[in-house]
Amino acid sequence: MGKGTTELVDLLVLLGMGAVLPLGLALIDEPGLARVRRLWPLAAVPGALSLWLPRGGLATGCALLYALGTLLVALHAPLRLARTRSLAAAEVAVLTALTAPSVAGVALVAERSGYPLFGFEPHILALTVPHFHYAGFTAALIAGLVCRADHGSRPARCAALSVPAGTLLVLAGYFLGDWWQFAGAVVLSAGMWLVGLISWRELRPRTADRATARLLAASSAVLALTMLLALWWALGRAAGLPHPTLTWMAATHGLGNALGFALCAVLAWRRITTTVETHR
Repeated sequence: MGKGTTELVDLLVLLGMGAVLPLGLALIDEPGLARVRRLWPLAAVPGALSLWLPRGGLATGCALLYALGTLLVALHAPLRLARTRSLAAAEVAVLTALTAPSVAGVALVAERSGYPLFGFEPHILALTVPHFHYAGFTAALIAGLVCRADHGSRPARCAALSVPAGTLLVLAGYFLGDWWQFAGAVVLSAGMWLVGLISWRELRPRTADRATARLLAASSAVLALTMLLALWWALGRAAGLPHPTLTWMAATHGLGNALGFALCAVLAWRRITTTVETHR
């Protein structure tokens, strides 16, 4: 990756670490996460600092503190499963959201140290970090929330299961080849398009708050384009066809998903949950 692309990816990771992830954690009704959210700056600040330090011991140490924070979040997944004893579609999505940041945290430690984890070069690991903040964490979380809000309808259940499955297939593609990544992109895109469609057609009209409706509309509309770009890139890689460069993907797919989908979606759901709590 060029310097400009690396800086843009780092900015997207900063947004994920400092805003999207803590806002998203506040939407998960899990005992114990409130303390994690209060202590989150102890992980996010060194994590952000690691991105601006040159690769080496100090950057690795800062990244390790962030990784420990993500592992603390991931520990709530088995605790939640033991408490709820549920593998309903919405729960699968939430469990995925809890575990996904730890993949990003481990990748960040390896990338900042310059270690080729599982044989992957640092630039691949650097792209893994934002992917598991946004596709892994935010997309799965929003899919789970949408599934609950739509009362577990069949499309909503499909979305809540497709997003985790697609993310897992994309991860498998790192090891099994480009066609697996393309399959993951297809499944993930289908799930995200369902999330956007349900948010636009079912949830947006229900909200009386204009700002919330606009945030839901923005997050839904952005997905139509950004996930199409993901399919184009994955198919081009697998089939040897012309496809966007990583620089172009970071500036379009990455920036659109981070700002247009993830940030808008978590802000919309924050307003929705605040309204529900106020009227209890």
